[in-house]
Amino acid sequence: MKVKRQLQKENTRIRIIETAYKIYSEHGFTATTAMIAKEARVSHGTIFVHFPSVNELLTHLIEDFGNKLALEMHNLAEKNDNIEKLLKAYLEVLKKYESFYIHLISERSLLPEDVQMIFVNIQSNIAVHFNKVIEREIESQTVKNIPVHMIFNTWMGLIHYYLLNKDLFSPEKPLLERYEEELITTFLEYIRK
Repeated sequence: MKVKRQLQKENTRIRIIETAYKIYSEHGFTATTAMIAKEARVSHGTIFVHFPSVNELLTHLIEDFGNKLALEMHNLAEKNDNIEKLLKAYLEVLKKYESFYIHLISERSLLPEDVQMIFVNIQSNIAVHFNKVIEREIESQTVKNIPVHMIFNTWMGLIHYYLLNKDLFSPEKPLLERYEEELITTFLEYIRK
């Protein structure tokens, strides 16, 4: 059994992670660890007990986000589900992290190179699962015979365009909540036979 101190340490780490998501979602990746510590109600040094550097905190957050997204994509791709279900699942995960993801895609070039590579790996992982489903649909002739990478890049471009322009399309309300059905329906109309 875990002793009380171990449980407190784990709970503090979880609180730091949840608070970091919140702070980075609100203020972007220029937010300081002091802001995170204040909001999490821990000393500034406590953050560095759990994450020896800002890079390690960022790495953990972005890997955690990527793992949640990859797990959902993997489960659907392996079940032979269709592209519509995959797109919906992708947006469901993004909806939970919409503000965080907007900052991630808009500020990616400001992040340390090793953290940027985590984002690239996330995109590659998504592409692999997306491609499996699309290739099956092309073979079954439900999707047009377009190069798979173009279908994937078109989807990502569409989503990123809307997210990066959230202030124009949906300033008061979460964008994906507002446009999810329209984005999926329109994209499917373009690629389906």
